[in-house]
Amino acid sequence: MMNVRHDIRIAAVLGTLALALGAQPALSQSYPSKPIRLILPLSTGSTGDVVARILSGPMSKALGQQLVVENLPGAGGVTGTQQLVRAPKDGYTVALITSNHVINPSIYKSIPYDSLKDITPITVIGNSPLVLVVHPGVAAKNTQELIALAKAKPGALNYGSAGNGSVLHLAGVLFATEAGIDIRHVPYKGSGPLVGDLLGGQVEMGILGLPSVVGQVKSGKLRAIGVTTRQRAAVMPDVPTLAESGLPNYNFDAWIAFIGPAGLPQTVADRIYAETKAALAMKEVQDAFAAQGLVAMGSTPEQTLQFFQSELAKHTKLVKQSGAALD
Repeated sequence: MMNVRHDIRIAAVLGTLALALGAQPALSQSYPSKPIRLILPLSTGSTGDVVARILSGPMSKALGQQLVVENLPGAGGVTGTQQLVRAPKDGYTVALITSNHVINPSIYKSIPYDSLKDITPITVIGNSPLVLVVHPGVAAKNTQELIALAKAKPGALNYGSAGNGSVLHLAGVLFATEAGIDIRHVPYKGSGPLVGDLLGGQVEMGILGLPSVVGQVKSGKLRAIGVTTRQRAAVMPDVPTLAESGLPNYNFDAWIAFIGPAGLPQTVADRIYAETKAALAMKEVQDAFAAQGLVAMGSTPEQTLQFFQSELAKHTKLVKQSGAALD
């Protein structure tokens, strides 16, 4: 009698396992059958927001369901990402994140999730050089003039960022460290509000993603001082890099990626990756990226995991060197 019961229990377990194993192919065939929530832990007007808007149209068409973008800015991306990691693992909630994701674990004393264990890497969409910009009223036309101005008035110049612990905050900390200057940090809830105050002169300077300010720079509403990467940006070829402007060790960029919650079925991750890769190959998307100074990537889920691991190690070291820390 006990053997019969034992056999029944084994059969039940095997049946459950078979159902679980069979669920992924069924899911891949029917997915998606309803709109997909795309969490954006960034403000409207940010580089990530621009990328989401560029991709949402062609990807919604290819998937046959709408990608519904939801901006949830705050705490350097922690607020929105926390919503993602708590979401159902069914592929109907994904997120578009930036470099902040691998900066937050070392700049905050604690965050309510593990940046690697609690997510499913899908693809690194692309990266963007950052650019140091100032309000036209600032009496500096280049990096050395700006450094001289800051040294003449320690603590008088304000630089804005997208929030404490954001990639823009860290970029500013590294600029101040490399230049040996004292400038005052003003955190905003996203780069959109920051750009508004830069245009109004409430804050003198900031380091932002190119898509956030390329239009304002070209129209003369903001002045570009230097690009943060080793190479000049194709969309701003006349703007020198900070490295060639007297800060040879300065090199910084920002990347954008798709992730899902931990436990996302591989078939779903592969589908979103494939549609992202296909969208990045479209001429209209390539033209839109080029106009914003964005560089398309499109890594596989496996490559994305490896990239996140290396970026986490790199930024942990950078944050330690900078001395930046937040409660």
